[in-house]
Amino acid sequence: MTASARQRAVKPRRGRPRTSALTRAEQLRRAKRAQRERARARGLVHYQIALPRAEAERFKAAMRQADFTQRLKAFLEETVIAVDDYANLMTLCWNRRARFLGAEEAFRLYERNWRHVDRINITEAERTLIARLAEQFGNGVLNV
Repeated sequence: MTASARQRAVKPRRGRPRTSALTRAEQLRRAKRAQRERARARGLVHYQIALPRAEAERFKAAMRQADFTQRLKAFLEETVIAVDDYANLMTLCWNRRARFLGAEEAFRLYERNWRHVDRINITEAERTLIARLAEQFGNGVLNV
């Protein structure tokens, strides 16, 4: 072996020293798995949506706002109704698997099937929901 070959063989590597026997790809894969497990333990779920570029950039900017989570929660509570929270709505949705309904769809369902609503045992929360939906989608009137 020549002297130049020995110098090349002994020459130290550039960059960070190896701290693990695993490859960088394997280290990255394990770190991402651990990150997903920590998120799951905190009750977080990763969900991807496809948006046009302009809306995606606006959404990304909105996510940086301090009160984004609270505003998103308020928006979802206004536009999406949890079926299990309301006994009469759950009865009307006996043939549906969806746990959530759009607010307008819930209003139309109440309107179409009012004869099946138990008006005697209706809760105050459900009465408030129906009034809000009627105001929002029926101009304050529930056509029954």
